[in-house]
Amino acid sequence: MLRVLCLLRPWRPLRARGCASDGAAGGSEIQVRALAGPDQGITEILMNRPSARNALGNVFVSELLETLAQLREDQQVRVLLFRSGVKGVFCAGADLKEREQMSEAEVGVFVQRLRGLMNDIASSAIVGLIETTRGLLPGAGGTQRLPRCLGVALAKELIFTGRRLSGTEAHALGLVNHAVAQNEEGDAAYQRARALAQEILPQAPIAVRLGKVAIDRGMEVDIVSGMAIEGMCYAQNIPTRDRLEGMAAFREKRPPKFVGK
Repeated sequence: MLRVLCLLRPWRPLRARGCASDGAAGGSEIQVRALAGPDQGITEILMNRPSARNALGNVFVSELLETLAQLREDQQVRVLLFRSGVKGVFCAGADLKEREQMSEAEVGVFVQRLRGLMNDIASSAIVGLIETTRGLLPGAGGTQRLPRCLGVALAKELIFTGRRLSGTEAHALGLVNHAVAQNEEGDAAYQRARALAQEILPQAPIAVRLGKVAIDRGMEVDIVSGMAIEGMCYAQNIPTRDRLEGMAAFREKRPPKFVGK
């Protein structure tokens, strides 16, 4: 994966089209590019496994875990976008054909790794819904995240039936934030995601990161403990240069210039 990151040079301009074919990463299923210009700070992860509709197989998951580990250490990355290089598909869920060839021990190890991955990208409900249609219990976190998103009753209905949802249905239930009509280029969802990333990009990086920690950790505990977690995160943000810059910009009626320190 290091080879991929080096070939897709930092802050390389994003091409308007040909995303799936313009990476010089050979057969890599996960590719990375950093955007440039006004979008500097946004990094894209391209999922490119057309033979299996981006299904979560061993190589796919390994490359994605390694990529996330590297990007986590990159202070230049402020917003991360997941993008599919397979037309008409984002991710088909678990690779059940590959899973069928695994021993019970191998399945256990793989599901544990997959659960860790889903903790990072918080999308295991999709995997869970697909798995139930094949006689499997969601094993990557779907039975835990879906009730927290939709409530117990609806989560049970969806998992027990294995029902597949359209984007509009998922949006109506509150499972996804946005559902958009497709455009002529076929990348309407990507364009909406990029617009959202552009809204996040100018915000103070440390405040965004600590806000994420407070929300994620707070959802795992009771409200009193959650307030304590928020307090600790808030205290960490107080001595930052960005907080002082934000206050100065407000006082001087100008846009803030955050540096992530």
